[in-house]
Amino acid sequence: LTGLSGSGKTTLGKLLDSYLKKKYICLHIDGDIFRKKNKNKFILSRKNIIKNNISIIKLCKKIHNKYDFIIVSAISPLRYTRSMAKKTFGDKYFEFLIKANINDLIKRDTKLLYKRAKEENFQVLGYNSKIKYELSKHKKTVINTSLLNKNLSLRKMKKKIFK
Repeated sequence: LTGLSGSGKTTLGKLLDSYLKKKYICLHIDGDIFRKKNKNKFILSRKNIIKNNISIIKLCKKIHNKYDFIIVSAISPLRYTRSMAKKTFGDKYFEFLIKANINDLIKRDTKLLYKRAKEENFQVLGYNSKIKYELSKHKKTVINTSLLNKNLSLRKMKKKIFK
């Protein structure tokens, strides 16, 4: 699950994980928690983003045989690393672009990132940073959480996974 901060990646990742765990062995990796556990610096640069996302891909590759599903919720703004994940996992890779309109992202702002961006010299990916969110060229499923509630979003993900 990829998308800007506040779009609903973690929320939907947890919901999908809960649903799948009823029948499957699953792991949910949250990008923020992964970065903190691995002490990856939160310095907004292409190099750091690529390094962190490649670390997640390598972990998933190393442990994927232990799980039926590994759900990753991470901003992952660069097309390069998502393409790398797609090449690594092939048909087993499902990309969900979780998006919302900017007003909803600012309203949700649970981490107060957008507030800090307005009040301080703080960069938020895809909002006021030099690093823009790059859309994937390969097929992805778009889930607009400004239009769909949690249940409809989950239904759309399940439909894609089990089609």
